[in-house]
Amino acid sequence: MLAPITADLDKIAPRFEIQPEQIEILRTPSEFYETLKDKISRAQSRIYLSTLYIGKTEHDLISTIRASLQRNPNLRVSFLTDALRGTRETPNASCASLLAPLIAEFGSRVEVRMFHTPNLTGLRKRFVPKRINEGWGLQHMKLYGVDDEIIMSGANLSTDYFTNRQDRYHLFKDPRLAEYFSKIHAGVCDLSFDIQPADIPAGYTMSWPSSNPSPSPLASPSEFRKSASKHLSHLLTPSNSPTAVSDGSNTTIYPVMSLVPLLHTSTELPALTTILTSLAKPPFHPSTWTFTAGYFNMTPAFRRLLLATRPSSGTVLTAHPFANGFFGSKGVSGMLPDAYTHLSKMFLRKVKYAGLSDSIQLKEWQKGKINEEGGWTYHAKGLWVTLPSNGAGEKTDDPSLTVVGSSNYTKRSYELDLEANVIIATTDAGLKKRLGEEVKWLGEHANKVDESEFEKPDRKVSMSVKLSMWLVRVLGGAL
Repeated sequence: MLAPITADLDKIAPRFEIQPEQIEILRTPSEFYETLKDKISRAQSRIYLSTLYIGKTEHDLISTIRASLQRNPNLRVSFLTDALRGTRETPNASCASLLAPLIAEFGSRVEVRMFHTPNLTGLRKRFVPKRINEGWGLQHMKLYGVDDEIIMSGANLSTDYFTNRQDRYHLFKDPRLAEYFSKIHAGVCDLSFDIQPADIPAGYTMSWPSSNPSPSPLASPSEFRKSASKHLSHLLTPSNSPTAVSDGSNTTIYPVMSLVPLLHTSTELPALTTILTSLAKPPFHPSTWTFTAGYFNMTPAFRRLLLATRPSSGTVLTAHPFANGFFGSKGVSGMLPDAYTHLSKMFLRKVKYAGLSDSIQLKEWQKGKINEEGGWTYHAKGLWVTLPSNGAGEKTDDPSLTVVGSSNYTKRSYELDLEANVIIATTDAGLKKRLGEEVKWLGEHANKVDESEFEKPDRKVSMSVKLSMWLVRVLGGAL
């Protein structure tokens, strides 16, 4: 059943055949953190960490990295974060000031790079408030590579993601995949600002190295994009597929990227379009799917593709406002939970209009209330697909295809941010069962909601929120 879909994906992205036991699905934030620290503590040659930001007080993580560097003189560490998010608190403690001392201690064995979007320059950069400037584009990839293994996730590296913010975490134990993503990481580092320690209040300097293959995105956004495309585009093509394993495999991995601020084309949206288009036609129709995004704002085109599959059963899983990371935030960002509530309501209207209310449901995830004792937030994202029976008596309850990574499937994901994901396609019963279990445990704290939920007084969305959403769009940003 999977063959026609994988044949199409072979034309879009690199193909990695692996054994199902080379994939470990982690369950909780604490398991993710302990696994990451364990891998770092035993690192032999390289650590590369691509993330939006590292929390400014993550001294435990930094101590683990420092100890590993001290133990092993051959170890090299590379950090890639976002420049806007990584320096937002300057001159107070920031991600940049947290990492800079590692360079002072270990010299060229440690690299800290920060990517700056070419979409926020000039007057726009000057006047857009720091709390919302990330709406114009970020380094959003989450690549946690150590030696020959890599964790793909949507989680950043800060305390909440290690304790009480639910995400997804897939550990791939494959040297070819780890090497591939190290090239992606290094390629974006080459197009980023360099951080160096400095004896000034900020604790660091940020400069554009002359060795970078492009001009600064702040100095010349158009030339930056041209040079970036030449530097990176070749890494996304199917020609990067390694030699197929000789003993065969029933599990295939496709890295799919969205690097639109840098490239004219990316592979994530074409790959997902291929999958969803296939699900709308025999023999893949009607399928069963679960889609999740903590920040629920899928593009109109993605929504149309999803609804066009007309599934036998479809579930959209998103965060309740009490499980939204922006709940209770000061200023404009505090409006975001209400904005996502409005978008959820609009989605249910579209489902109803398409005549799919009996087959597609919306669920909200809630575990306590953020900022209160025992409260969690929800940040998971992805898609799981269970294909219909092929007539051979095959059990079809468990997914044979999933997408995991950093993307939120929004306008930002496809037009503004850097995103990294993988598609897993498998016929292995054991791995399918584990994917099915992942869907189940993510749904343990989710409850179905309908349009009546959004008519309750405490769920009403104010006109000021709707106006703010419109204003961000007019100014070229996105939620």
